[in-house]
Amino acid sequence: MKSPLNKTIDFSLEDGKQYLDKVVNATDYNGESKNCTICGDTFKVLKNMPDKSVDLLIVDPPYNLDKNFHGNGFKKRNLNDYATYTKAWIDAVKTKLKDTASIYVCCDWKSALVIGTILEENFILRNRITWQREKGRGAKSNWKNSMEDIFFATVSDNYTFNLDAVKQKKKVLAPYKENGVPKDWAEDNDGKFRYTCPSNFWDDIAVPYWSMPENTAHPTQKPEKLIAKLVLASSNKGDLVLDMFAGSGTTGVVAKKLDRDFINIEQNPLYCAWGEKRLADADENKQIQGYADGVFYERNSKPIKK
Repeated sequence: MKSPLNKTIDFSLEDGKQYLDKVVNATDYNGESKNCTICGDTFKVLKNMPDKSVDLLIVDPPYNLDKNFHGNGFKKRNLNDYATYTKAWIDAVKTKLKDTASIYVCCDWKSALVIGTILEENFILRNRITWQREKGRGAKSNWKNSMEDIFFATVSDNYTFNLDAVKQKKKVLAPYKENGVPKDWAEDNDGKFRYTCPSNFWDDIAVPYWSMPENTAHPTQKPEKLIAKLVLASSNKGDLVLDMFAGSGTTGVVAKKLDRDFINIEQNPLYCAWGEKRLADADENKQIQGYADGVFYERNSKPIKK
């Protein structure tokens, strides 16, 4: 029995039939459906997707590690084979992107060696974001790995970047005044602060844990707050956001909460059902942990209620 405080979504397919019934089977996808979870082979689904229809692509592919995804395993490959795999999914999705589209690809330090090179061959590679996991697995003969990367690329030089939507609200430790007037800072119930341009190092992300409503039993789930930054920066309301390795559905859930259209593609029916449960929950609660009133708050902190 789980504790009443444990909100982790981990029901079986049998118990989640009501959510699985909402999932679109890949064989039934005709290229017109949006705001849905499509269950099946992402390569086959993409063949039916209209060209130049996607505004924002967010990809969290397998990190070239031996990993069991509740029965759907991924086996570690040599770098050449992993490069071939990466080229395959990029080739499959490339024509589906609008000329104004942006691309974000999640990776770890080792898969980044392959993914970054191939992205640069196909798109305009603009940056590499590094985000700090709150926890990392200990290592006896190596440094603990507590960082992950996200490559940022665009199809062209004409793309969306909503800077004001992702500026960071930072505390001012040494407020400076000029002629008695605050210089480049302000004050509210949170204290003295200034809005600054976001960097490519993010240390404010909390990995989902058992007491958070967004948490599932997926082994590599990304935080909603992490994806929210990507969605807000690189899309506008009504834009179409695609996640072709959707897992437990975080990208679609965040897109829905932020009034974007979305398509989630995932081959594991169990994860599709979990994602649909989260999408249903988003009808009642659009809150994103760590983000409120247009502000991304520091990790594990809560905005002050006015």
